[in-house]
Amino acid sequence: MRASLAGCRMSVGALLNGLLVSVVAALLWKYCKLSEHAASLEEELQLTRQSQELSEDAHIDYHAALLALQEHGTRMVCTGKMHTDRICRFDYLCYCSEAEEFVFFYSNSSVMLPNLGPRRFQPALLDLSSVEDHNTQYFNFLELPAGALKFMPKPVFVPDVTLILNRFNPDNLMHVFHDDLLPAFYTMKQYLDLDDEARLVFMEGWGEGPYFDLYRLLSSKQPLLKEQLRNFGKLMCFTKSYVGLSKMTTWYQYGFVQPQGPKANILVSGNEVRQFAKAMMEKMNITGPEAAAKEAEGAEEEKGKEKEKREDYIVVFSRSTTRLILNEAELIMALAQEFQMRVLTVSLEEQSFASIVQVISGASMLFSMHGAQLVTSLFLPRGAAVVELFPYAVNPEQYTPYKTLASLPGMDLQYVSWRNTMEENTVPHPDRPWDQGGIVHLEKEEQERIQTSKDVPRHLCCRNPEWLYRIYQDTLVDIPSLLEVLKESLKTRPNLKRSKAASTVHPGRVREPQCRTSVQATNEAKLTVSWQIPWNLKFLKVREVKYEVWIQEQGENTYMPYILPQQNYTFSENIKPFTTYLVWVRCIFNKSLLGPFADVLMCRT
Repeated sequence: MRASLAGCRMSVGALLNGLLVSVVAALLWKYCKLSEHAASLEEELQLTRQSQELSEDAHIDYHAALLALQEHGTRMVCTGKMHTDRICRFDYLCYCSEAEEFVFFYSNSSVMLPNLGPRRFQPALLDLSSVEDHNTQYFNFLELPAGALKFMPKPVFVPDVTLILNRFNPDNLMHVFHDDLLPAFYTMKQYLDLDDEARLVFMEGWGEGPYFDLYRLLSSKQPLLKEQLRNFGKLMCFTKSYVGLSKMTTWYQYGFVQPQGPKANILVSGNEVRQFAKAMMEKMNITGPEAAAKEAEGAEEEKGKEKEKREDYIVVFSRSTTRLILNEAELIMALAQEFQMRVLTVSLEEQSFASIVQVISGASMLFSMHGAQLVTSLFLPRGAAVVELFPYAVNPEQYTPYKTLASLPGMDLQYVSWRNTMEENTVPHPDRPWDQGGIVHLEKEEQERIQTSKDVPRHLCCRNPEWLYRIYQDTLVDIPSLLEVLKESLKTRPNLKRSKAASTVHPGRVREPQCRTSVQATNEAKLTVSWQIPWNLKFLKVREVKYEVWIQEQGENTYMPYILPQQNYTFSENIKPFTTYLVWVRCIFNKSLLGPFADVLMCRT
């Protein structure tokens, strides 16, 4: 009986112990779950804070953004038919900083237009830079199922609308403006949500470079560099982004496939370049030529006094390390005497960029040795002249980025080049590093060939030693020959007061074109063509209006062109009886602004 009672007591004790262990285990499990949930919330809060660090203005619901990525994946819609003209908009494009790869997370709700399949790698989806089809500028992404997010680090979301691109060479001012700033400016104009609040992300891997402040002018948000993306997490996802740059504003190719020169199909005019320049000046708080002239003259207006009359002046770019003008002081004195203008010098090494633009924006003439600083000519006022000086053995006709810029319709600049033809007036530097014109690393025979050469042959970019040797020479400018070139080349004395924007308005179609025919004899006929003026002509003041008429005998491959001042004309020469002629008519403004052809006329004699 006692043994049975003792056994019963032991069973109750074991049961109580079991219940206690179960309760403790349940409490521990619940505590662990609560801890995991708290840790998850803490991680989510931390990721939200990191996302907010990327933008002080934009706010993001982290949980909603993560759910959207997990359920809908990435979405992409592109414009452009080829990788060379394509720009793509993405929702939730991600970047893995460990792999240094962009990631497209696909789900049943993902969109990928165009869906190129393997053609996406032939050679790339798009160019990240405005430099066309350069193999260091290609963009592509890896694909992963959205379910893979479970096994990856939690993403940090970028709440800003972003423009993702490559800067081509941020250490060179010509490349900064031509390849980056101007294309980015007009790419942002192309898409309404790429406004002043958008953020630029540079993926080429360069540091800030000497002109980073110029990139800051494009947006109120601080640009992000590729190396900075690591600081925000292993996986970053851009809620809305545009990838790539428009190439419509570029005018020059650098010689990667063929020797450098103007692009075959230039789509930008000086009007667009000048609008860009005006916007940049406003961002730099530069008010325009009047303020530049005031600074150039060193005049401070007193209260109540009239504004001093504007004085024309010349600007000379001074270089301090390479491509020196050895007789710069003598050149300045000669220019002042020849043109009776004040001459100012500016230097990228010694002055702020904004102060240089301030002065150039009011100058009548800009002189400089060939170099990237001449891209600042886009800030010159209409009617000014650009004078580019070339060292010995360098042919100006082979290196024309600034001539092409000055010649764009609507830039309204005069361009003059001068070339040193006297070998005794040049100082080369064969002992310098190769990228500053040094040639001592070459074989002796090659050094001698380069040193005795009289003209750098056409070449591809970018490390041609003969080109580098010659372009980095210092030059003693032969002033009499320079002044002679200026007298011959300048069409008129640079005069900013008379300069107005040249019209680039094109005529519309001629209206109501018609033809009448008559047969005079078995071998003689007449064809009369008439039309009404283009509709927009009655609203315009045009200096010269003419009409171009093409006449082609049906079945023939050639046509007869005519330029006519009037709106009707009777043709008899080469017009045959009982023959069908095709006739096209269009209007021309000021000899070069062509309108579209009207619908073709079929005229039977």
